[in-house]
Amino acid sequence: MSQVVYKRADSLTKVPFTFCPGCTHGIIHHVVAACIDELGVKGDTISVSSVGCGGMNPPFWDTDSIYSMHGRAPANATGIKRMNPDKFVFTYQGDGDLASIGTAEIVHAAHRGEKISVIFVNNTTYGMTGGQMAPTTLAGQKTTTSPYGRDADHCGNPIRMSEMLATIDGAKFIERVSVDTPANIRKAKKAIKRSFECQLKGLGFSMVEVLSTCPTNWGQSPSDSLKWLRDNMMPYYPLGNFKDYE
Repeated sequence: MSQVVYKRADSLTKVPFTFCPGCTHGIIHHVVAACIDELGVKGDTISVSSVGCGGMNPPFWDTDSIYSMHGRAPANATGIKRMNPDKFVFTYQGDGDLASIGTAEIVHAAHRGEKISVIFVNNTTYGMTGGQMAPTTLAGQKTTTSPYGRDADHCGNPIRMSEMLATIDGAKFIERVSVDTPANIRKAKKAIKRSFECQLKGLGFSMVEVLSTCPTNWGQSPSDSLKWLRDNMMPYYPLGNFKDYE
């Protein structure tokens, strides 16, 4: 008897990915699509993306999609969900988007308990716009706008969005995961599916933060970038669940 080990998610289109070699956005896209398939919500899904690498999403998912201004995806998702409460609505945002330009939007969407799901991709940099320092850039990390490394005395320490949003009553599920190994990819899928189920149960706001790599802007090979993530990002951004609805 044959056994299916892997299959392309039905909710992915056959458009080739346009992400840089070694970028883990493609893995996250597949995991999200697989969760949509398993929950049977493909026909009712609306994805909301905004400026950044995540803004390339619409061609890759076989769902309805909209493209938002930088940082405004939670506001747009709020309007869509309130007007169409029977639809499944999620945002897909990077750290420069969600943790900087869109900080107010994400905090207040969580505070209001909006019934949306959020995929937050943290690669510690503005990936699409030139590799500038982001609010999540690690202390000492070099970027195009911090060539000598982030100075915490001048710029503050990197913001931990999951820990902060977990303190908000309206947030019902918050977890940080990674996609650097097969084992962690399986855990990431479990968390994303649970986040989606939080919305389907009508419980409130949920977010999964995914630690991701940016080999191009980090100036590293794909394999070295995965090691850098484990050695540098995970100690500051520990994986785990910060809030659960059960």
